[in-house]
Amino acid sequence: TLVNGPVSGVIWDKQWRLKLVKNLEIMVNQLWAVGVFEIFIDGSFVEMKSHPNDIDGYFVTDVMRVATGELQRELNMLEPDKIWTWSPLSRKPYRGYPKKQLPMWHKYRVELYPHYNQPTGILDQHGNQMQFPAAFRVERNTYEPKGIIKIVK
Repeated sequence: TLVNGPVSGVIWDKQWRLKLVKNLEIMVNQLWAVGVFEIFIDGSFVEMKSHPNDIDGYFVTDVMRVATGELQRELNMLEPDKIWTWSPLSRKPYRGYPKKQLPMWHKYRVELYPHYNQPTGILDQHGNQMQFPAAFRVERNTYEPKGIIKIVK
């Protein structure tokens, strides 16, 4: 349904959605290759939006693998364009977008963030920072509950 769309009544950009899924597959396979198996996606891709901008997601990992740079190094050994980074300094502008994007977004239009019980910078309706699981389970503007998708090997 995420690629082919609803049965009827909605114009659905199947080709774009399939391209996003294939890009996600590349990144997920890289994560699996380095032992990361808890991967979740969210964003407009998993909603009733004909042409989503991208796929957003997170994966569960150990803080030390991120803090030491080990995870980034392992992933970039598998990725020819070395797109695995979450450094704010690596973000570059993209025409028509207000925020700068990570290298992984520029190449794949997918952003996957490591989660190790840290805050996300996304605030709840009371102004408190949320962690990824909570942030992905509510609409950002309305705070209405919603689902997320777990990628299973």
